[in-house]
Amino acid sequence: IRADDFPPYLTIAIVGHIRHPITPPFKGGMEAFTHSLARMLAERGHDVTLLACGDSATGLPPGVKLLPICETHYDARYPWHEFHGTDALNDHLDACYARAARLLLEGRFDVVHNNALHRYLPRLSRAERLPMVTSLHIPPFKVLRGALMDGAAPWHLSSVVSARQRGIWWPEGAPETAHVVHNGIYLSEWPQGGPGDGSAVWAGRITPTKGTHLAAEAAQIAGVPLRIYGVVEHQDYLNDMVRPHLYDDVAYVGHLDTEALGRAYGRASVALFTPQWEEPFGLAAVEAMATGLPVAATPHGAVEEVLGEAGVIAVDDSPVALAEALRQALAIPAEVPRARVARLFDAQAMVTKFERLYHAALAQSDAVVPRRTYPAIALHVEGADRPLAEAG
Repeated sequence: IRADDFPPYLTIAIVGHIRHPITPPFKGGMEAFTHSLARMLAERGHDVTLLACGDSATGLPPGVKLLPICETHYDARYPWHEFHGTDALNDHLDACYARAARLLLEGRFDVVHNNALHRYLPRLSRAERLPMVTSLHIPPFKVLRGALMDGAAPWHLSSVVSARQRGIWWPEGAPETAHVVHNGIYLSEWPQGGPGDGSAVWAGRITPTKGTHLAAEAAQIAGVPLRIYGVVEHQDYLNDMVRPHLYDDVAYVGHLDTEALGRAYGRASVALFTPQWEEPFGLAAVEAMATGLPVAATPHGAVEEVLGEAGVIAVDDSPVALAEALRQALAIPAEVPRARVARLFDAQAMVTKFERLYHAALAQSDAVVPRRTYPAIALHVEGADRPLAEAG
């Protein structure tokens, strides 16, 4: 693909996940990724529109327009841990993404970056020859994997955030349309910290899959002070599994924005990263590494690919093994993790890779593909045509 084959500036639609607002302080890595991507593309001169929940308007990046596909984020009305898998939440999501599909067709965008975890948009891409890049932020589940296969087309590319995830999504071998694009961050937003006070830090959503309790217990075993930061997603988990280990120098502090969290990292000497599921990437670990913190982690998902020489991975999931990894990680010099982030996880390098994928998808929009059948796109479902104030 030659640079002069396309205009330097594209009209780009970014479709967000709608569980949480795409606004700081971010609830998780998907929200941070979507916000940063929109911001960087706008800074490069692209015409960027974000399709997300209406309460993403607060803190929208300069130059980015918002097209609401629902009034508010769904966790406010249908908390995921209560409504996951229910008809109520599924019907709501179908209505929202049917609305998104129509807005995409009406908007005449050059390319769509799909960060949603919904089955409609990959199929829409193939059916309507809509150039699209779908970012796969999670391990495969049946419905989304089926939609991705139904939507397979030369103009519909996909990206995963780690080589491990590529192997999990396509164990039989990834197609040419699948690419690895590591998440990237602005190093300037995560300044190098000082030598640290010998304490540890943990940041993320307080939920069982993030393993907050293991961090607290391991810190107690290792005798290392620990401060825990993040939004409480499961109050029962915090009360039953985490609080029993909050004593002496181990404490839960609260949820911080980027700037305050960076200062908290700067006061510490090591970070804990404790996924209890097939973690696709680990943005929280990368942010800590950017400030010069080595990381002690549990052995799940892409942690080895992300940490490399900047961390120590526990031999198993036990608090004792994690405590030993914590002690060892304290010996890693601060310049090692910072340098790894600068080399591999820079935001500008990430957005450059996505720009290349956008142009590649555009270049294939007229490609001849075999005739095939696939499920219809449900553009007209109950609630999708009502005003947002009524539809929710």
